[in-house]
Amino acid sequence: MDAQQRRQAIARRLADSSGPLSAAALARELSVSRQIIVGDVALLRAGGLDITATPRGYLLPHPPAGMICTFACRHRADQMSEELNAMVDQGCTVLDVIVEHPIYGQLTGPLRLSSRYEVEQFVARCRQEAAAPLSQLTEGVHLHTVLCPDQGAAGRVREALEKLDFLYR
Repeated sequence: MDAQQRRQAIARRLADSSGPLSAAALARELSVSRQIIVGDVALLRAGGLDITATPRGYLLPHPPAGMICTFACRHRADQMSEELNAMVDQGCTVLDVIVEHPIYGQLTGPLRLSSRYEVEQFVARCRQEAAAPLSQLTEGVHLHTVLCPDQGAAGRVREALEKLDFLYR
């Protein structure tokens, strides 16, 4: 398989996948190094393919079913899992986190978290890598883009965040 065929195979796998695919998994599948996959993904992006990198791997965005909501939040870094669980517990997917940086402008980190298990894995990875959340750049203030199945779920997220005193006013 040549490089062009490999990139086409990566694009097909991402299109057919229902969730993120890690560079390591794609590398094993295609019998190349992880770094080759990272380079191939960069070339696919440069060619116009809208590939999103999440903490759990690459994915192609599919049109969301439901409604997109944005919540402005503020809390301490050690309350991150409590906040994320409050959203996924309502049947929603936390798509990303956004902060407004004074130099770089808007910084967005894709999350795609839909369950307590995924939240737990994300928080564990943050600890393992000693990585601070983006919200630490802005004294805890940040936005979350959340995919909710319906208006009721969006209302429950707002209520849960208010109860925890995490909504930014």
